Amino acid sequence: MTAALRAALYLRVSRARQAEHDVSIPDQKRQGEAYCAARGYGLVETFVEPGATATNDRRPEFQRMIEAGTSKPVPFDVVIVHSFSRFIRDAFDMEFYVRKLAKNGVKLVSITQEMGDDPMHVMMRQIMALFDEYQSKENAKHVLRAMNENARQGFWNGALPPIGYRIVAAEQRGSKTKKKLEIDPLHADTVRLIYRLFLEGDGVKGPMGVKAITCYLNERRIFTRDGGRWGLASIHQILTCTTYIGEHRFNTRSHKDREKKPESEVAVMVCPSLIDRETFDAVQARLKARDPRMTPARVTSGPTLLTGICFCAKCGGAMTMRTGKGSAGGTYRYYTCSTKARQGKTGCKGRSIPMDRLDQLVVSHLEDRLLRPERLETILASVLDRRQERTERRREHLAELHKRITETEQRLNRLFDAIESGVADLDAPGLKERIAGLKAIREQASADAERAQAALDHAGNQAVNSDMVRTFARAARQRIRLDSGGYRRDHLRALAQRVEVADTEVRIMGSKSELLRTLVAASSGKSVAFGVQSSVLKWRARHDSNV
Repeated sequence: MTAALRAALYLRVSRARQAEHDVSIPDQKRQGEAYCAARGYGLVETFVEPGATATNDRRPEFQRMIEAGTSKPVPFDVVIVHSFSRFIRDAFDMEFYVRKLAKNGVKLVSITQEMGDDPMHVMMRQIMALFDEYQSKENAKHVLRAMNENARQGFWNGALPPIGYRIVAAEQRGSKTKKKLEIDPLHADTVRLIYRLFLEGDGVKGPMGVKAITCYLNERRIFTRDGGRWGLASIHQILTCTTYIGEHRFNTRSHKDREKKPESEVAVMVCPSLIDRETFDAVQARLKARDPRMTPARVTSGPTLLTGICFCAKCGGAMTMRTGKGSAGGTYRYYTCSTKARQGKTGCKGRSIPMDRLDQLVVSHLEDRLLRPERLETILASVLDRRQERTERRREHLAELHKRITETEQRLNRLFDAIESGVADLDAPGLKERIAGLKAIREQASADAERAQAALDHAGNQAVNSDMVRTFARAARQRIRLDSGGYRRDHLRALAQRVEVADTEVRIMGSKSELLRTLVAASSGKSVAFGVQSSVLKWRARHDSNV
């Protein structure tokens, strides 16, 4: 008498929502058990994969089933699926795993697509696998197209939003609730604090790096959204996330291999901004300047005044120092386009200019045009206006936090009163969790309010008046030149971050925000490069103020 075959069921649905609502798993299980009973198979194990795609093999239960099916002694003789698409939707992987199981004497069986073992049925199964793969890719393409359009309309596609935001229902379309992002007042100030620490510091030290910010937050018990400790990657992600300027980028990477997609395929979702664009751009410029792949150490420590900030206006290549011999036998130095130096005039027709001449031209222009009190006040007026707006927003935010603290205190007091009067029982289900939740909200709001107040105080200490501007202009004009007749490179780079050399003109560019930070730092008594760290170049992709 032949022993009954031992069977294992593999059940899968693509979406977690289907699994939660029991749309497909129970039906697959019922049909699988009936199939085993009708053929006299002994059901020995069931593998359930809720909410997992079949486009790849990165599924825990799938791998557990394959591991069991290829082990010795094998625990089952057949793997039963509702259809081959439940097993996998990749034609190559399908054949790979079918043959791997078959090598160990295990057969793959479909309830709805029964096949034999002859060459024709093998070919039919392979054709079905190709169709399943094609259908899966087409479905994914249509779903992605719909999600891209959803994002372009300003709606959230799901997943956890960046810290500082929360998901809210926006509108109802039939049975579907469309959702959007709004600023989360409990955590928004943490994000603003991270940006401020990176650009300005904490009022005691100067601008901080990613590692210093991580330590600062963890030491002061300013936790992440889930109560954990901060890491370098999470801080860097916050500093580079465009969602904070109101532009959430969706579909930036391939789902399968995580490769970056071209910009034409990226969908931008508009959302409330947490950080103004000028601050964000300043952060990106500083991150780029600190990247050793972009700015070699020798650029920040070399002997020439404009190395690292001087560029050819024609091709955008760096202007680097070259030396030559004069007719009288002396050596002279000049800036020349690096592209032209490497490739000749076919690469770029950019010009060369004597180093002394360009250095003198840039320094004299800064002295005569930028470092005049009336010019400084004009340049900084728009930045000061924006700072005033931010101060008003911070005051409103602080008032909202104090209101939340008061409301939470009142709710806690009402609960405590109810417990004392016997109306509520402390052991009642969920009451302790509710009290703990309210306390957590109160503590988080208190911490955010403390940081918001510190930011307001810090902004108040940065008030700029005419006397400060005049003093700064006078000191900067003196310090930009050395007694020996040379120039102070660090001081110059606190005022200008990019110099472009064209045939008939030289363009000098800098950041208004960087200039204001330099002025405030110098006025507070800091002496190192007017409060700007000398080892960091201040690049500006957006030429927001020509000086």
